[in-house]
Amino acid sequence: MTLDYLFVFAQAHEEFRIPELLSVAELYDIKITFPEDPAKADVSRPFMVLGLESEEDVKQLARRCILIKSVHEFWGRGKTYEDMFAMTRENRSRWDKYVADTSFKFRVEAYNHTIPQRRQREIMESFDWMDFLGEINMRNAEITLSVFEEYVDKHGTTRHKHEGDGDFVEVFFGRLLEEGSARKLIQTFDVKKRSYFGNTSMEAEISLLMANQTLASPGKLVYDPFVGTGSMAYTTAHFGAYVYGSDIDGRQMRGKDKTPGIMRAAAQYGVQQRIMDLCTFDVTRNPWRCGELFDAIITDPPYGVRAGAKRLGRKTPLTRPSQQYVANRQDDQPYIPPTRPYELSALASDLVLLARYMLKPGGRLVFFLPTVTDEYAELDLHTLLCEGMEVIANSLQDFGSWGRRLITIKKTTSEKYSPPTFDTTPVTAAPDTPAHIPAHKDFREKYFQGFKKDEPET
Repeated sequence: MTLDYLFVFAQAHEEFRIPELLSVAELYDIKITFPEDPAKADVSRPFMVLGLESEEDVKQLARRCILIKSVHEFWGRGKTYEDMFAMTRENRSRWDKYVADTSFKFRVEAYNHTIPQRRQREIMESFDWMDFLGEINMRNAEITLSVFEEYVDKHGTTRHKHEGDGDFVEVFFGRLLEEGSARKLIQTFDVKKRSYFGNTSMEAEISLLMANQTLASPGKLVYDPFVGTGSMAYTTAHFGAYVYGSDIDGRQMRGKDKTPGIMRAAAQYGVQQRIMDLCTFDVTRNPWRCGELFDAIITDPPYGVRAGAKRLGRKTPLTRPSQQYVANRQDDQPYIPPTRPYELSALASDLVLLARYMLKPGGRLVFFLPTVTDEYAELDLHTLLCEGMEVIANSLQDFGSWGRRLITIKKTTSEKYSPPTFDTTPVTAAPDTPAHIPAHKDFREKYFQGFKKDEPET
């Protein structure tokens, strides 16, 4: 039997909420009933009433989802307190068992507003019709009754602290089941407290969200092909997965100390035993000799703002044979192969092909894709996809003129594929059809040009 529960979300990364919720639900085989199509849910509001089959399922979600602040047994809601009281009376079967001898306390909170203490007391006293006979215990109550008022966002306006008090959009009421304990991990993995990090290290909250998108859990094997300083490796390993990392520049992984930087930070989090290995190689010249090794691939590809993507090769052709040059060198210094820029749209397409080859059936590819806000279209993602790969989540972190999208792609086929050749070429369009240029193509150049559009010729 499905019962309704009130979810209160942190007011951050709104578009990431439902994808994370669905991913964790899939991980623990939890069935969630939405009041409407999840794709149409209003994520600008921090409150959501969802149907689940058991309290244990609810608590499991609250202990793993980074964006859940708290979850409550749902008793009532309304545009006014009278409407909310009426619904609560209809749900008497859910709270009647606590009336006789259960100690309780109230918590009264508001979103986008601060309720004065005087009115908080008035709100608590307005529930006297429920006739709770247990003692009021503010420290060790057996149950906590939660009231939430939702107000219109008034940020950016000058007003008195309590102006508009009582003029709320909707009020919710229920019994607290579980605080969102997973949010404490944001402080645990805070980059500022980390023993090893770099200027491209991913912030902790995003790293944790990405780890949840991979369905990281004990026994799974996860790969980061652009591991850098290892931000996603630590969070993924924290959830029990074994992690393999690689990068074309080994200096980022190693640092300057004798113990590699990533391993030092992993030891700080107690997950060094789950970092299987770290190798230096170009992902387009990788050493993999068989596919379907990994349960997930998680990465933040370099897109050229703070560090540009590179691949082996020369920017310009050689004027003399490379083998003759190497053979005739007079010193004993090792040969360092040259690199050339790796354009983002080509990198992203190659990454999807690599994931199709390296992932087990049902495995996930989770990565960030930066895009120009005004130019983005859903068709951009279709330029990345190949047969057997399907987009299941697309969440935007908006920075104004540009943003980065957390893309989750699932391998939906069990067919075996040959290793990718990494000679990505654009799909040829019909003769009369202009080729679609995705918003992430040549992103680095657009970024440093301030995303200025080309002026039309006159």
